[in-house]
Amino acid sequence: MSEQDPDDDTAAGRVYDPDADHPFPDERVNDVLDRIEDDPEIQALLAAQNVNPVARKRYNDHGPKHISIVRNRALCLYDLLKRGSVPFNGAADQGLAEADEAVIIALAATLHDIGHIVHRDDHPYYSIPLAADVLDRFLSEIPYYDIEQRVRLKGEVLHAILSHDTEEEPLTTEAGVVRVADALDMERGRSRIPYEHGGRGINTVSSQSIETVRLKEGVDSVVLVEIEMNNAAGVYQVDNLLKAKLNGSGLEDDIRIVAVNTHKEGDRIVERIEL
Repeated sequence: MSEQDPDDDTAAGRVYDPDADHPFPDERVNDVLDRIEDDPEIQALLAAQNVNPVARKRYNDHGPKHISIVRNRALCLYDLLKRGSVPFNGAADQGLAEADEAVIIALAATLHDIGHIVHRDDHPYYSIPLAADVLDRFLSEIPYYDIEQRVRLKGEVLHAILSHDTEEEPLTTEAGVVRVADALDMERGRSRIPYEHGGRGINTVSSQSIETVRLKEGVDSVVLVEIEMNNAAGVYQVDNLLKAKLNGSGLEDDIRIVAVNTHKEGDRIVERIEL
């Protein structure tokens, strides 16, 4: 892999690069990512699912941009965990290939929020039947999966979708990755639309306080999540949302979170948080 600028989105663990050297077999996930982008039903769902949370409830973005960020960060997180030799059990328990770990993560990250087309409330539970229908059709079009593999893969994707909700326990490392990655989309761009339209809920205001999120190899942990915030309101995103997703994910011992308040003027109520 060629050297990269440390501020580059790929180097900062923000964007998955299909052409990079990965510590896992990546042919299947790269093919699946292309298929997702070319799938009209999936793309229509991702656009439609943003109406209830943003247009009607003035909540943070849950549309195509959110999904792209979550999927990219999930795959970057997966990459770092694999480099750190963290074991994954979802695909393995089902007798699937190692190459299917990233496929499970990519599909679950893509479809985890489609239940929003029904309602913001309880959306993970609405996502399950909708995603099941999509997966039945989508996986049947992939030639390297037989019927049994499609059934087992579908089950793992649905488990990861359900477990992105803090009320449910992830039973696989793949599901834990999707759960944590969902909370890593916390930067201020996510709250731009509801903020401009007068939304001032704590999720919107706190998102406005988060400047940058980076993922990198850790020193005393496998993964270090670095967060820059410009206001103490960002503590809500870090402590109430990201911490809640990390707890119970199965990745608590592998991920360290450091958030720093970069605001230079006046009194800083919070300067640094470490989880």
